[in-house]
Amino acid sequence: MAVRHQVIEQPPHVVWATLENPDFYADWVVGTSASWPLDGRWPLVGAALAYRMSLGPWTYEGRTIVRRLEPPHWLELEADSGRLGTARIAIEVRPWGDQTLVIVDEHPLRGPGGALHAAPLDLLIQLRHRSMLPRLARTVERVAAGDGAGQSESGGGTHAGARK
Repeated sequence: MAVRHQVIEQPPHVVWATLENPDFYADWVVGTSASWPLDGRWPLVGAALAYRMSLGPWTYEGRTIVRRLEPPHWLELEADSGRLGTARIAIEVRPWGDQTLVIVDEHPLRGPGGALHAAPLDLLIQLRHRSMLPRLARTVERVAAGDGAGQSESGGGTHAGARK
């Protein structure tokens, strides 16, 4: 399993406000260039976001579904990448003094990633999280400063480049 953590210098309610706002998803999830609501009301269980991943001239669309929600401490997601399979992403938000400890635990569930799950794949997920958690921290800082309310830095959410 790929588990990584980071202390974010904001209280848990600000971190949670960032996680529950679908407009910020593409800002902190590595590899995602845009996201938009698909089904349900994010982040209620069963709600889904669609996302776009871009790599050079290639783009791919997938979806992320909420599987477990225990505000303001747990958000578990299933990222569905079609032929690549699905992955479970558990995000735990813990008070850490007046700051927040965020723990991300991700592992493949179905498809090739689930069948071939081994240490090299965990290493790739760890590298992704090494970038993702600081991006989450920066997004949380914007939310705390009041600069990000309803606005996505990367053009995610219902903003430029996303479907409506």
